[in-house]
Amino acid sequence: MRAVDTPGQTRRNHPPAPPRRRLALMSLCLAGFLIQLDVTIVNVALPAIQHGLGAGPNALQWVIGGYALSLTVFIPLTGALGDRYGHRAILLAGLIVFGAASTVAALSPTTSALSVARIGQGVGGAAMLSLTLAVLTDIYPSEHRGHAIGWWAAIGGAGFGAGPIVGGLLLAVTGWSAIFWINVPLVCLTVVLIARTVPRGSIVTDRRPLDLLGLAIVSMSLGLVTFALNTAAGQNAGLLRIGAPLVAGLVGLIGFVFQQRIAREPLLPRRIRARRAFVGACAVYLLGYTGFSGALYYVTLLFQNADGWSALRTGLSWLLMNIPFLVVAQASGWIQRFVATRWIVVSAGLLAASGFALLAAAANNATFLGAAAGYLTAGAGFGLLVPAVTHVAMRDLPREIAGAASSVLNSSRQLGTAVGLAVIGVIGATATRSHWRAHTGDRRPDTISGVVSGRTTAAPAPLHESAAQAFAAGYHAALVACCACALTVSAVAWWAFRIPRRGPEVLGE
Repeated sequence: MRAVDTPGQTRRNHPPAPPRRRLALMSLCLAGFLIQLDVTIVNVALPAIQHGLGAGPNALQWVIGGYALSLTVFIPLTGALGDRYGHRAILLAGLIVFGAASTVAALSPTTSALSVARIGQGVGGAAMLSLTLAVLTDIYPSEHRGHAIGWWAAIGGAGFGAGPIVGGLLLAVTGWSAIFWINVPLVCLTVVLIARTVPRGSIVTDRRPLDLLGLAIVSMSLGLVTFALNTAAGQNAGLLRIGAPLVAGLVGLIGFVFQQRIAREPLLPRRIRARRAFVGACAVYLLGYTGFSGALYYVTLLFQNADGWSALRTGLSWLLMNIPFLVVAQASGWIQRFVATRWIVVSAGLLAASGFALLAAAANNATFLGAAAGYLTAGAGFGLLVPAVTHVAMRDLPREIAGAASSVLNSSRQLGTAVGLAVIGVIGATATRSHWRAHTGDRRPDTISGVVSGRTTAAPAPLHESAAQAFAAGYHAALVACCACALTVSAVAWWAFRIPRRGPEVLGE
């Protein structure tokens, strides 16, 4: 007998049985793996794309920046649509868009066509990023969700680390288009698995009117901030080109906060905004990924530009970070049964800070062994952090607003990544320029640009040692800033994730 919805109610059947639920989890993990793989695999192929399509530096910037921009702009929209029309349906639509855009990217004859395809990938990726977690919340009861989130975080993180390795191997045997073709069969497999294992009956929809004004404000503001930060990551950006969109975006985000307070049906219901744990989780994601992305950026410059490592060798070194991340993240569900979230995330921030400090020493010993301790420690720290923060943010939230909550959480991560590349990059570049000018007096822009990026051979032969010392000064300054971000994560976690004297931990007020 079929259940009939009554007015004002939504349909909610029982979650899938455990064997089917495990297959559903595998499909959601695969979607997370795909979106993280695509973040790093394209970076490895940029030189090949530049050579194959005759692209200039500005065009290449949009191959990366266009994807990041559309991803950030559409995360709020896809989360809101998922809450209203079903997380499963919008996630499947996003996967199809991502697969189609990957096909167009692989066939692109020009950088303009490739940039448009990358924007399309960002649109599909936004749905994947915001709604895999929402679907997981739909199908897993609260008591089993921590373990599932641990696997979701572990496999997604593995995709991030696999990008340079898979990209390096593909480029060794074929052309740059292969890095986009690889998405197509993986998308097809994921779509089939989700369609077969995630039942329509697990859908819970939010019937509130869509807050179109709030959605427009937050999407445009996030887009402006991301555009400004991506522009700042370039070396020849003018102050006005960075400052104008950055200020406009920040003003827009402040306006969004006030608009949500007075809106009759806000995009973010008060039950999300009022939870200290959720706000703290977003802050932890923002700070954590600022430090993480900044550290990886500078470590990559050190090994590839300063010490001449290949992209494949650099990617292989990341395994020393990904393996502890994978092991610790998948064990996080078990850890959370015995240790309060506050202590897990505080410890994670301290571990990450220790790892960044050890990586700072790699400037003096740039080998696999020199970076191993830093990679292992930072990887273990983030293996603790990501599942615990995700679980505490999403736990006990009503399913009908899980898409909105997931989109806010993932927007924090995306902004953190952009801030890390821009702000940590500026800190390191400023320290390098100051050291170089103070010790050499050389102010030629081309030389300074090469030294800032770790290409010490850009300096005249007698100044190679000075160039190496100047880059090391910037590298150390950047990694110190990353350590500060990780330590601030611990402080925020101490404030946000309270533990009462008796009973379960308090998640919000």
